[in-house]
Amino acid sequence: MAIRNIITDEDPFLHKKCRPVVKFDKRLWTLLDDMADTLREENGVGLAAIQVGVLRRAVIIDVGDGNGVRELINPVILEKSGEQEPMEGCLSIPGKWGITKRPKHVKVRAQDRNGKFFEYEGEDLLATASCHEIDHLDGILFLTHVIRMLTKEELEHMNSSEG
Repeated sequence: MAIRNIITDEDPFLHKKCRPVVKFDKRLWTLLDDMADTLREENGVGLAAIQVGVLRRAVIIDVGDGNGVRELINPVILEKSGEQEPMEGCLSIPGKWGITKRPKHVKVRAQDRNGKFFEYEGEDLLATASCHEIDHLDGILFLTHVIRMLTKEELEHMNSSEG
C-alpha cells in the first residue's frame, strides 16, 4: 500500500466530473487500499478518488463508528431527509472549516470493490460524509454548502480545547 498525494483546491482538476468505474480489478483494489492508507495518514473521515488524481467514481468513508472503511464505487444518493448544520472541512482544503447545511439522513446505493451492489442508510456524520464525498465525484467542494466559515480564532479555540 502507499500514501498518495492529495490535490488541493487551487487545482482545477478537483472541479472535474468523475467517470463511472467499469473495471473491478486489481488496479481498483490498489487504489482503494492506497486511499484507505492515505485517509488514515491524514486522520480524515472520507476521501474521493479525484482527490488523489483519479477521475473515477470511487470514495471511501470511515466515520469511526466501528464499521471500518466503507468503500463506495459509483455511489448514488437515493434519499435525503431532515436537515443539519455540521462543521465540515476537507483534506483538499487544509486548515479551513465551515458550518454547512446538509441532510440529516441519507440512503445510498453503491457497488463494492467486486462490483456487487449494496445500500446503506446514514445519519449525522455519516450523512454529511456521504454527501461530501459524492459531491467530489461531480467536482463540487464543500464550500458550495457553507453557511459560514469558521474564523481563525474559533479554530484555535477548538484546537486548544481538544488537548
